[in-house]
Amino acid sequence: MTRTLLTGGSGFIAAHVLDVLLKRGHSVVTTVRTQEKADQIKKSYPNISKDNLDFAIVPDIAAPGAFDKAVVSDPPFEAVIHTASPFQLRISDIKKDLLDPAINGTIGLLKAVKDNAPSVKQVVVTSSGAAILDFSKPQTHTFTAADWNHMTWEEATSNPLNGYRGSKYFSEKYAWDFVEKEKPSYALTSMNPTMVYGPIIHHLKDLDSLNASNERIRDIAFGKAKDACPYTGVFLWVDVRDLALAHVLAIEKSEQAGGQRFLLSPGHYSNKQIAEVIGEEFPELRDGLPTGDALKPGDIPPTGWYGYDSSKSKEILGLSYRTFKECIVDTVNSLKPYVK
Repeated sequence: MTRTLLTGGSGFIAAHVLDVLLKRGHSVVTTVRTQEKADQIKKSYPNISKDNLDFAIVPDIAAPGAFDKAVVSDPPFEAVIHTASPFQLRISDIKKDLLDPAINGTIGLLKAVKDNAPSVKQVVVTSSGAAILDFSKPQTHTFTAADWNHMTWEEATSNPLNGYRGSKYFSEKYAWDFVEKEKPSYALTSMNPTMVYGPIIHHLKDLDSLNASNERIRDIAFGKAKDACPYTGVFLWVDVRDLALAHVLAIEKSEQAGGQRFLLSPGHYSNKQIAEVIGEEFPELRDGLPTGDALKPGDIPPTGWYGYDSSKSKEILGLSYRTFKECIVDTVNSLKPYVK
């Protein structure tokens, strides 16, 4: 059992990380922004004791000293998993809404652990494939965990999509720079997932409050993309449950995973294939699916689209990946109860 601090516990990815941690016998304190969110999570685990699941309120992760108290625990933490970072594109201020929370939240946490939690031996940060994928490279390039997306600050602040990609690049790059310069007693590990899909298990008010990546599956499944399938963009994916397990395997195999970046994906996909799986598995939804010309924007480019190498996740963590069909089917099933 590893005493673990999990940040952002009410989020899409963090909810799955929390589930894996508890099922594998770890003791967890998770940060949330409000007591209401803590109460919602607790309802999902009525039989888990306070010793194994507790909460720390951190209203604003970008605030100075936001995590100073949260990282202190009795018994003390041995590991930290940092998932709290925004992924939303409907924003008004790129710096304030995307860049500052990602960068200040990550560096603030690393500093808080260094200064206040000497028992911590490993910090796992949820970064993104966006910190790796550099689309200025030729499409014959195979991306690995050694690649970086070297975005400039000017590019990052030019539009919300670049703002998200920049938030991941800068927050992760600054995290590695911090560890190299400050030499804390813990090792750093980063998870770099590509497009993250998968079933919803966290509290969801309605489908309008869905996490950004799963919005694609929602729109395709329930008629919003009937006239035009959205362009796939990033043709690599990963199931949130495999990503969550990767985080936990990293703290369980800390000696091997410390100091490593992990590019996480089992393969290529397209939005067209999402529609095809839904059509095969959910006949009642077929009338709302994009068909014919409406599907063309979802096609994988005929000449191929960048290679990827996620073998490190299998070799070091022992991770195996779910199939694309399982991911899409389970996601749609988790969304159906919210359809009005």
